[in-house]
Amino acid sequence: MNILLAEDDLQLGELISFMLKKKGGYNVDWVKEGEDAYIYATTSYYDLIILDWMMPNGEGISICQRLRSEGYTGAILMLTAKDTIKDRINGLDAGADDYLIKPFEIDELLARLRALSRRNFAPLIEDKVWIQDLLLNRTNQTIAKGAKNIQLSPREFQLLDLLVQNKGQVLTRDIILERVWGFDAEVSMKTIDATIKLLRKKLEMVDQYDLLKSIRGVGYTLEKR
Repeated sequence: MNILLAEDDLQLGELISFMLKKKGGYNVDWVKEGEDAYIYATTSYYDLIILDWMMPNGEGISICQRLRSEGYTGAILMLTAKDTIKDRINGLDAGADDYLIKPFEIDELLARLRALSRRNFAPLIEDKVWIQDLLLNRTNQTIAKGAKNIQLSPREFQLLDLLVQNKGQVLTRDIILERVWGFDAEVSMKTIDATIKLLRKKLEMVDQYDLLKSIRGVGYTLEKR
């Protein structure tokens, strides 16, 4: 597995890089500034990015937001000393798939990397997919029908793309939580329902409100036409 490590603390960065290679058997590129992390992430392929929150020339949370806004779909784990609930929410809402608070044990980091590697972050083969007359653009995270073009938020896009990949199947809220937010994320089922509601509003803007179906007491499905 190829990992990009962005950590400006020289001692910690050297330790993490060494242990990832020795104990995990991973290939690791280590950068120490935010802008370098962005450049590496967009010019090379990585299975997973480890981003420190506080870095010179671009905070990790800003780099994460920037990557997600540009359609990056790989796994991102955020490292930070910020440990309030609000900080965690901000990190996850910025697009991080997991969040690890400093100080931490290397074995816990390795366990979280293994957990993330079991989730499906395979690179997308195609940039666009049609659902009947609705176009989902995976590159810029938009939906379009005719001349109408609507921008999705990162969570709305992840949710819709998951439903598209499993069209015709009913996805439970637990599955959606695990695949979109991460199973151990501090997110309630109400957040999932609220995201569904926002996504429906955008589908309605392109005359596709009924495409997304609720299965009472179970979850959601994308109608297979």
